[in-house]
Amino acid sequence: MKRIVLFVLTNLAIVVVLGIVASVLGVNRYLTANGLNLTALLGFALIMGFGGAFISLLISKPMAKWSSGVQVITQPRSPDEAWLLQTVQNLATKAGIGMPEVGVFEGEPNAFATGAFKNSALVAVSTGLLQGMTREEVEAVLGHEVAHIANGDMVTMTLIQGVMNTFVVFLSRVIGYFVDSALRKNDDRSGPGIGYYATTIVLDIVLGFAAAMIVAWFSRHREFRADAGSAQLMGRRQPMVAALQRLGGMTPGELPKNVEAMGITGSIGKLFATHPPLEERIAALQSAAGR
Repeated sequence: MKRIVLFVLTNLAIVVVLGIVASVLGVNRYLTANGLNLTALLGFALIMGFGGAFISLLISKPMAKWSSGVQVITQPRSPDEAWLLQTVQNLATKAGIGMPEVGVFEGEPNAFATGAFKNSALVAVSTGLLQGMTREEVEAVLGHEVAHIANGDMVTMTLIQGVMNTFVVFLSRVIGYFVDSALRKNDDRSGPGIGYYATTIVLDIVLGFAAAMIVAWFSRHREFRADAGSAQLMGRRQPMVAALQRLGGMTPGELPKNVEAMGITGSIGKLFATHPPLEERIAALQSAAGR
């Protein structure tokens, strides 16, 4: 419940902030007496689309820490924590990125990486994953998360989300304007009517679902690349294959929505899944090993 409330409040705050920015810049006045100002509408769509995506990216690390209860390891309190820090350090060095923060959170098996910048990211693993896997398998999972960071997946997904958001905002309002005009062709009243608002709301939802499918498709593609990146960092593919096979027999833990795409395993489903099925990921690694 805490994660859901935080997710909703964060998004409401972002919408309010972007609404104020759009008002200050004047791009929220795209409906004029002479019709639709497409230039102003495009500016509004860009602010709402990319602004929301980038704000979410910039606050992703502190929000993930808070919502997941991540305890960042500053000074190792046990041999396991010392091993965890050293392993991430070794992987980060091989990947050519700065040392990420490393944290542990309570929960079922899962892990994620987040952060706006390659050299100041966060890698977090759950207690369930640490307890349920061998060290070699945990290292493979850590390699997967470090590969996400090295590949710039957080920024890539933000850009894709920004483009999709922009199209949704722009198209829903253009279509809403023409639907409203058609419904009010004999009406001399100025300003948008109920047809505009109803169409815009419906299309924001419908096009939003379509955009989510596209973003999820890109996310699934990045998972294959992160799996291969882990194998490359470790010098062989079997540890990542073993880790994925182990995950197949576990109940994965829930991650905050803003980092779900960067986890080791994510939501189940076809069109909206952020991760491919484990068997497909295993097959892709094994197929690559045979080439």
